[in-house]
Amino acid sequence: MSPSIAPSNLPVLVKEAFVKAQAGGDLIYYPTQVAILRVGSFALQLRYAPSLAQKPKPPKPVEPNARPFNPFENPSPALLIAQLPPSHRLILNKFAIVPEHFILATKDFKPQTHLLEADDVDAAYACVQSYCSAGEELFVFFNSGVHSGASQPHRHLQLLPVERMRHGLENAEHGREWAVLTDRVCRTEEPLPFAVFTSPISAQMSAEEKHSTYLSLYKRAVDAAMPDAEAVEEGEAQISYNFAMTSTCMALCPRTAEGMAIKDGNGNEIGTVALNGTVLAGTALVKNKVEWDILTTSSTILPLVLGGIGVPPANTYSRI
Repeated sequence: MSPSIAPSNLPVLVKEAFVKAQAGGDLIYYPTQVAILRVGSFALQLRYAPSLAQKPKPPKPVEPNARPFNPFENPSPALLIAQLPPSHRLILNKFAIVPEHFILATKDFKPQTHLLEADDVDAAYACVQSYCSAGEELFVFFNSGVHSGASQPHRHLQLLPVERMRHGLENAEHGREWAVLTDRVCRTEEPLPFAVFTSPISAQMSAEEKHSTYLSLYKRAVDAAMPDAEAVEEGEAQISYNFAMTSTCMALCPRTAEGMAIKDGNGNEIGTVALNGTVLAGTALVKNKVEWDILTTSSTILPLVLGGIGVPPANTYSRI
């Protein structure tokens, strides 16, 4: 297959598109409050976005058998950043928590629950490389399966400029300690509360080599979550999982729950913390002040939540 080529000025295109779409009311940016929490030796971001609780739900089909609204099938011109021939397009996220949050979607409908194909991984890495060429970092994540935090059935990977992920950290205590979790777990064997599998990657790898690395991580995750199952290499994924990629690392974690209910000191349920693939960047999001207050004042609840979303690490925390 021919390698994917992203626009050389992609960071500029994304920024310009975001500024224009925000000014025109075509996207909604949800400002957040941020705190740094420690989980073991890792610094994780917790962001509080109360306005996200009022996020509008997608319109329901008028006809009984009509397909649900698909924001990636014919994206609004105001949100379209660029076409990425031959099989993908880049679109702004209409509901942004991080400025310049954008999406890599397949042009034709392909299921989010199926394994990524070589052109998906290669197109995402081409975007990462475009940012690297501009001296910037890009974090890519993919949610697949009912427990992963996935919300759209049309296949898409999400991309976050790392500098925008640091928004607000300059005013947060210990903000300088935060770094993208995927990169850190690639360099260390310090355990996380959930199993994660990582592998180094490089720009010198072919599209097929990068895809093979992704499949190897997936197979290890299936083995950890379903020891008696033989992992498939295409089609429907057998597990829920999150996948992440930076310029130097891939990471994949099997998921068994989207989140966990949290309780106050009296054992009363006060909310639920749900996590998607941004957990592999070292970030979490809450919409409720009670949740924010208890997570920022307790040193034990976030590790418990993280320990409940996936496979226990045991001996499964490993690199390829």
